[in-house]
Amino acid sequence: MITKMKKYTFLVMSSRYEHFLEQLREVGVVHVTLKREGMADDEALQAAFARKEELEHIIAQGAPDQLIKERDQVIAQIDAIRAEAKRMEVWGDFKKEQLDALQQAGYTLYYYTCTSARWNEDWGIRVADAGGKAYFVALQPVESEEVTPEKLNDKSSADLLKDVEALNGLLTAAQARIEAWQVANLATTQAELNEVNQQIDWQRVTLSSDTMAEGALKLLEGYCPEDMTDALNQRLETLECYYEQETPSAEDVTPIQLKNGFFARLFEPITRLYSLPNYTELDPTPFLAPFFTLFFGLCLGDGGYGLLVLAAGIFLITKKPSMKEWGWMAVFLGISTAVVGILTGMFFGIELEKVACLAPIRQYFITQTNCSVQFAGGSYHPLMAFAVLIGIFQILFAMGFKVVKTSIQRGFKYAVYDLAWLVGLVGLIVWLIVASSLSPIGNYLFYALFGLCALGILFYSDPDRKFLVLNIGGGLWGTYNMISGLLGDILSYIRLFALGLAGGILGNVFNSLALQLQASMNPWIGWLPMVLIMLFGHSLNFGLCLISSVVHPMRLTFVEFYKNAGFEGGGLEYQPFKKITN
Repeated sequence: MITKMKKYTFLVMSSRYEHFLEQLREVGVVHVTLKREGMADDEALQAAFARKEELEHIIAQGAPDQLIKERDQVIAQIDAIRAEAKRMEVWGDFKKEQLDALQQAGYTLYYYTCTSARWNEDWGIRVADAGGKAYFVALQPVESEEVTPEKLNDKSSADLLKDVEALNGLLTAAQARIEAWQVANLATTQAELNEVNQQIDWQRVTLSSDTMAEGALKLLEGYCPEDMTDALNQRLETLECYYEQETPSAEDVTPIQLKNGFFARLFEPITRLYSLPNYTELDPTPFLAPFFTLFFGLCLGDGGYGLLVLAAGIFLITKKPSMKEWGWMAVFLGISTAVVGILTGMFFGIELEKVACLAPIRQYFITQTNCSVQFAGGSYHPLMAFAVLIGIFQILFAMGFKVVKTSIQRGFKYAVYDLAWLVGLVGLIVWLIVASSLSPIGNYLFYALFGLCALGILFYSDPDRKFLVLNIGGGLWGTYNMISGLLGDILSYIRLFALGLAGGILGNVFNSLALQLQASMNPWIGWLPMVLIMLFGHSLNFGLCLISSVVHPMRLTFVEFYKNAGFEGGGLEYQPFKKITN
């Protein structure tokens, strides 16, 4: 949910303004309303921003540019010499002195390559074959379009590799200088960055105040979370200032502080990835979190892969405290995937219903063999039907979310149009299910409900319109958009089933390839290629499935859910003016 805020207006004497800001920063709960005017022209602020960028760059790469440049130059030299050594490898071990002696004796050597198939013994002495090419030496120039002249390095491949060994020593020394700098300076650089950030905050806040009474007074605005106002007010009472506290209006750019329970809080990064809600909206995070978890499990869809995600989450929780919340998210996503995979009978690409030892329970797996869905004369996979149903449910849920949101933001009459659609769609689904068992009176009641919803759709598309014909036209246009949009939205959820199915099929293919190869080889050595194929195949499949299992649930959240929920976004994150500690 979104934390309730209080808007503050401070009026302070100019002579006491710096002391006031110091006390405000000490409390550390006020988000100051920043004004852009004058910031771009303030030289001190721009200099601080430049220094901040420089320090962040140094910290990100782990050392100043000069040390990094020295190390990278050595690495570039090593890579270039290794590549040259690889090129010279086919020419064998030779000494420049020997070649010079031949030259002085009147023997000029020419070096060429050609495709192995085009080699002609009359050209010279064939030295080596590699990569489909023949390498040869001639005592006379070869005049042929089939050959390519080669220039030899003064050093053989072995001598070049000795140069690499010498450069490795320089690389070790360069890396040692970087590590020594980090030990001596990284902490102080971080401390300086914190100091610069505080300086920037101070200058931005200072520049955001308005001067009044011919410079005698300073006016500043800010916001404070409602549950922190008591601490702030107690400090303000000790200061020589005037302040007003009020509830923010809809026109105010009120900062957003999300405050959710343990589970929903894990998914706040996903909400931030798109946009924070504005202050007048509802926070969608608690509502998207369970859907995202389920969608991830359906897309990945393999019990074995789910256990891998679960294990990765436990590792982050126990070994990487800074990534603990990401670890907990991975735990929930892994559990969701493992449950879906086991229920649907898929474990590392193995179809569990075909495993002989699981024959007594194979009828309990949710597969098309055990529980196909019959609809409109066709037979469908149960997960495909479930994907469509969960899509319909999320869309209807989003529409209900929009009704509540609009009622809170603007008033109930502005939510009538969306409510009419929601009630009409839910009523239609219920009626289609029970129509065959309804009495005529029951059918008439549904007809009356549909008629009432149609009135709301046609006449309340925009309550502010004064002309009836415009409202009817808007309602008809909205109906077209709703029907066409709903069809596309619902079809998008089928990908939940398709992605899970594709991952399972690909995993099964790699298993089959590995087992077939193992069966065709000596059993004493066949296990090795089998293991290698399985490791490579499942690693590739897991990576691809993991990407799709993150991307598509995000798409369903940011497109289908947000669109039908009427999400506006554009919220400004709450960033209190406070001291920065190391």
